[in-house]
Amino acid sequence: MNMTATGSSQETIALFDKYVIPNYGRYPVSLVRGEGSHVWDAEGKRYLDLFPGWGCNILGYCPPKVVQRVQEQVSQLIHVPNTWYTEQQGKFAQWLSTKGFGQAFFCNSGAEAIEGAIKLARLHTTDNRYRIISFENSFHGRTMGAITATGQPKYHEGLGPLVAGFRYAPYNDLAAVEELMDDETCAILLEPIQGEGGVNIADESFLAGLRQLADDNNCLLIFDEVQTGMGRTGEWFAYQRYGIQPDVMTLAKGLAGGVACGAIMARPEVAQSLRPGTHASTFGGNAIAMAAGIATAETIEEENLLENCKAMSDRIKQHIEQLAAELPIIQDVRVCGMMIGIDLTTSATPAVSACMERGVLINATHDTVVRLLPAINITAEQVDEGWQVISDVFREMAEDQ
Repeated sequence: MNMTATGSSQETIALFDKYVIPNYGRYPVSLVRGEGSHVWDAEGKRYLDLFPGWGCNILGYCPPKVVQRVQEQVSQLIHVPNTWYTEQQGKFAQWLSTKGFGQAFFCNSGAEAIEGAIKLARLHTTDNRYRIISFENSFHGRTMGAITATGQPKYHEGLGPLVAGFRYAPYNDLAAVEELMDDETCAILLEPIQGEGGVNIADESFLAGLRQLADDNNCLLIFDEVQTGMGRTGEWFAYQRYGIQPDVMTLAKGLAGGVACGAIMARPEVAQSLRPGTHASTFGGNAIAMAAGIATAETIEEENLLENCKAMSDRIKQHIEQLAAELPIIQDVRVCGMMIGIDLTTSATPAVSACMERGVLINATHDTVVRLLPAINITAEQVDEGWQVISDVFREMAEDQ
């Protein structure tokens, strides 16, 4: 058995059919190489990926500094338990605190970070509070606590009984949250921009109201910034766009440039509630992920990518708004940095296949929303190239209405 040879897409699909649990719906393509915003399949076809790594590849595929640092780190130290100190973890925690706030706990994914945040919220209260208010159309992960926090019944089917203590409010509805608040509530948990829910953007007054509610009721405000963090919105973290700081923030996806990494950031007085023995992550904060995270941060700073994110966001929004004036099937446009939601009057799923056939990769969510999460180092030429394909597909869809 040759474990290193590259087979065709069909050969790889045959291996999956026989040996891999089929819990994902997969496109009939095997991807083998990536560079920047482009990726290639086993047959050599190149795609422009406007949804790279499901949002994890915030610098696109194989960013050079991340590749270099990971290669160097692998030859020095791969993993040691968290019963020891490692310089990389300390330095990355310092950087996150300096650009954001608080102290860091490292794990491997967004779902892990949410699980840790749930535990932290319950541990932090001295009067045995346990209820958490989250929001309709949210998405927080697939583990049991995270999926319970997710305010979408379709993800709960067949999994009961779920974790006790969760209540769901409509997004951007402060009065509904106030009505759910009681003396057993330990936290309010939300995405400042709902990603999987359709790129729904929180109102500033709503977030300010939540901050006040949390303060008035002695509970924590937790922002799930798994998708919005690490420069995705044009700021290091989305909360900075609003001037409203949460008590706890969860991070993952783009945190280490495509290497598996998650984190919880918490105000120091809150962070102390994760005492030794209350929580852990075996691979969390490993030297490879930390080296990748530091390299990702340095790349964003050195290449001025927060500004590029804002400029390319404006360019994309202008493209969409021009087409929306032409095509009534575009009913709403929601853009914040490199988070783009284009809400259609029809199912968005056909657009995904049609664009893929023409070499552009996009995503559809909530049935009618085309979702784009481009790399924040995408170029103007790539934006224009991708939009030309998407606009052609939208025009064809409009003709079929």
